[in-house]
Amino acid sequence: MKRQLPQVGELKNLLRFDPPTLDRRAARLSKATDVTDLRKMAKRRTPKPAFDYVDGAAMREATHDETRAAFRDMRFVPNILRGADNVSLGATIAGGESALPFGIAPTGFTRFMHAEGEDAGAAAAAAAGVPFGLSTMGTRSIEEVAAANGNGRRWFQLYMWKERERNLDIMQRAAAAGFDTLLVTVDTPVAGKRLRDERNGMRIPPRLTAGTIVDAAWRPEWWFNFLTTEPVTFASLTSTTGTLRHLINDMFDPGLNFEDLKWIRSQWEGPLFVKGVVTPEDARKVLDLGADGIEVSSHGGRQLDQMINPLRALENIRAEVGDDVEIIYDSGVLSGADVATALALGADFVLVGRAYLYGLMAGGREGVDKVIELLTAELTNTMQLLGVERPSEISRDHVMTPWD
Repeated sequence: MKRQLPQVGELKNLLRFDPPTLDRRAARLSKATDVTDLRKMAKRRTPKPAFDYVDGAAMREATHDETRAAFRDMRFVPNILRGADNVSLGATIAGGESALPFGIAPTGFTRFMHAEGEDAGAAAAAAAGVPFGLSTMGTRSIEEVAAANGNGRRWFQLYMWKERERNLDIMQRAAAAGFDTLLVTVDTPVAGKRLRDERNGMRIPPRLTAGTIVDAAWRPEWWFNFLTTEPVTFASLTSTTGTLRHLINDMFDPGLNFEDLKWIRSQWEGPLFVKGVVTPEDARKVLDLGADGIEVSSHGGRQLDQMINPLRALENIRAEVGDDVEIIYDSGVLSGADVATALALGADFVLVGRAYLYGLMAGGREGVDKVIELLTAELTNTMQLLGVERPSEISRDHVMTPWD
């Protein structure tokens, strides 16, 4: 092997250093290559009760773990020589347009994860041109989220209260504030038993204990934001003191039934999707009662543990309702490849919950932007490698499932 002295010009080209920056958040987020990286950042920067609230699920967390395992066990079947050089990610859902085939799912207690909370998610969604979902358990009001979302699309997720007049009032407020679609959640007649939250003593408001004070030393930014901004409360609830399980069981209606759904349909004029449907029979029933679409979801594994895999439920429901009914999928989505998988199994659109919150905890608004950026790049890459240019072109032929 012949050797030579290094050439100064070559060394100059190799020695390229990024300029220093005082924006530590941007520097941190620039190192994230996927949502898993953001999750690691979130875990380091967020107190254990808040992180576990997002990261955990019900009981043994089997539903959550099996959903993620199903995504990992999927195998793509690409087509070759299709010329996928003009990828367009736009989608139509619930009577409107979205720049991407995914949006931000409604999440509860969001300002506990990061002080920017729903404001960050709503603003990021508007900037990306995708829908933002606000939960009944949100920590910003309907009107505040509308202001943060500006001209973006926004959907409202409804839990049924025991008092119908309160449901009517919140639906009317949502409609007046420009929320164009209602997501009626039917898988939460009572709260799921989330053991991580119980072990962490998860309460509203959070309590300062010896453990949380020690925790604060390792996460000063979170605690500074928490202590110097307005208290975290559920903006749409009248009672905001106690454990999450107590609040849900005390305020929401365990007797929710098909007649209640029929009444909601009579009161809401816009598109209405029923969230938490996992059987073909229930899908057909809610459509017969006037629902415009189905949201297939296991609530991220946070309600009933050891239930049917929501991805398999998605495929079964699509077979039942045919191609003309719109289906949204959520639960377990952490990458653009996961979005492609859900589309292949029959979804028209996908909502992203945990991934959005990992980004929020890692870096506030910029962290949510990063999640959308990562999922967009991953989905684009997956589509090009599959040989398709539109989300609607991703079909069942493009995946082999664990149950094939």
